[in-house]
Amino acid sequence: MKLVFVVLLAAVAVGCGYSNPATTPPSPGTMPTIAQLVPNNVIAGSSQFTLEVDGTNFGSKAVVNFNNSAMATSVVSATKVTATIPASAVSTAGTVPVTVTNPGTPGGLYGGGTSAATSTPMNFQIN
Repeated sequence: MKLVFVVLLAAVAVGCGYSNPATTPPSPGTMPTIAQLVPNNVIAGSSQFTLEVDGTNFGSKAVVNFNNSAMATSVVSATKVTATIPASAVSTAGTVPVTVTNPGTPGGLYGGGTSAATSTPMNFQIN
C-alpha cells in the first residue's frame, strides 16, 4: 500500500507538462540601414517638408524617427520611405538624428515573432 501511495504522489508532483508551457523569445527583426537623406538639411524655421530616406531593408510598416520622435511615414519600397516633418521639428538650428525602425511582429500563443529593429542614426542638419 505504501508503494502505491509513493508512485501516485510522484505522478502528481511531475504533472503532465501543461501547467507551464514553454515560451519562445522573439527572433531578431530585420535591421534597416540608411544610405542617404533627401534633403539632408534645411534652414531653421522652415515650413513642413517631406524627408526622403533611402536605404535597405525597410519593412512594410517602417517608421522614420526624426530627433527621436516617430513621424508620419509612407513606405514607398524596401529601399525608400518618406516622412512628413512638421515645422515645429525644425524651428531651432542644430544636428538631429534620423533613424528608421521596423516594428516587431507579435508571436503566437507560445511566443515567437520578431523584435523591433532600428537603424544606425544618420545626422540631419538644421542650419
